[in-house]
Amino acid sequence: MVIQDVSQRELARAAGWKAHSYLGRLLKGDVKTLEPEPALRIASYLQVAVDDLFLVRVDSNPGRHAQERKKQVA
Repeated sequence: MVIQDVSQRELARAAGWKAHSYLGRLLKGDVKTLEPEPALRIASYLQVAVDDLFLVRVDSNPGRHAQERKKQVA
Protein backbone atom coordinates (compact mmCIF):
# COMPACT_ATOMS: atom_id res chain seq x y z
CA MET A 1 0.00 0.00 0.00
CA VAL A 2 2.78 2.39 0.90
CA ILE A 3 4.83 1.67 -2.21
CA GLN A 4 1.83 2.15 -4.48
CA ASP A 5 0.45 5.08 -2.46
CA VAL A 6 -2.90 3.35 -1.92
CA SER A 7 -5.03 4.48 1.01
CA GLN A 8 -6.87 2.17 3.37
CA ARG A 9 -10.21 3.53 2.15
CA GLU A 10 -9.25 3.02 -1.50
CA LEU A 11 -8.17 -0.57 -0.89
CA ALA A 12 -11.32 -1.30 1.13
CA ARG A 13 -13.43 -0.09 -1.80
CA ALA A 14 -11.42 -2.32 -4.15
CA ALA A 15 -12.17 -5.26 -1.81
CA GLY A 16 -15.86 -4.51 -2.16
CA TRP A 17 -16.44 -3.07 1.31
CA LYS A 18 -18.35 0.14 1.99
CA ALA A 19 -16.25 0.99 5.06
CA HIS A 20 -12.54 0.68 5.72
CA SER A 21 -12.77 -0.44 9.35
CA TYR A 22 -12.46 -4.18 8.65
CA LEU A 23 -9.38 -3.59 6.52
CA GLY A 24 -7.86 -1.56 9.36
CA ARG A 25 -8.49 -4.37 11.82
CA LEU A 26 -7.03 -6.85 9.34
CA LEU A 27 -3.90 -4.75 8.88
CA LYS A 28 -3.43 -4.43 12.65
CA GLY A 29 -3.87 -8.16 13.14
CA ASP A 30 -7.05 -7.78 15.20
CA VAL A 31 -8.86 -10.15 12.82
CA LYS A 32 -7.32 -13.25 11.33
CA THR A 33 -9.75 -14.33 8.62
CA LEU A 34 -10.77 -13.05 5.23
CA GLU A 35 -13.13 -14.49 2.65
CA PRO A 36 -11.49 -15.52 -0.66
CA GLU A 37 -13.29 -12.95 -2.85
CA PRO A 38 -12.05 -9.80 -1.07
CA ALA A 39 -8.57 -11.34 -0.79
CA LEU A 40 -8.52 -11.86 -4.57
CA ARG A 41 -9.80 -8.33 -5.21
CA ILE A 42 -7.15 -6.80 -2.92
CA ALA A 43 -4.33 -8.77 -4.52
CA SER A 44 -5.58 -7.93 -8.00
CA TYR A 45 -5.86 -4.24 -7.16
CA LEU A 46 -2.29 -4.22 -5.83
CA GLN A 47 -1.16 -6.40 -8.76
CA VAL A 48 0.41 -9.07 -6.56
CA ALA A 49 -0.32 -12.73 -5.88
CA VAL A 50 -2.76 -13.56 -3.10
CA ASP A 51 -0.16 -15.67 -1.30
CA ASP A 52 2.20 -12.68 -1.27
CA LEU A 53 -0.32 -10.96 1.01
CA PHE A 54 -2.14 -13.70 2.86
CA LEU A 55 -1.49 -17.12 4.33
CA VAL A 56 -3.84 -19.38 2.43
CA ARG A 57 -5.52 -21.99 4.61
CA VAL A 58 -8.14 -24.49 3.53
CA ASP A 59 -10.75 -25.45 6.11
CA SER A 60 -11.03 -29.21 6.49
CA ASN A 61 -14.65 -28.93 7.66
CA PRO A 62 -16.38 -26.07 5.82
CA GLY A 63 -19.86 -27.25 6.87
CA ARG A 64 -18.98 -26.55 10.49
CA HIS A 65 -18.83 -22.79 9.87
CA ALA A 66 -22.27 -22.75 8.27
CA GLN A 67 -23.67 -24.54 11.32
CA GLU A 68 -21.98 -22.05 13.65
CA ARG A 69 -23.43 -19.11 11.71
CA LYS A 70 -26.92 -20.60 11.93
CA LYS A 71 -26.54 -20.92 15.71
CA GLN A 72 -25.45 -17.28 15.99
CA VAL A 73 -28.46 -16.06 14.00
CA ALA A 74 -30.96 -18.11 16.01
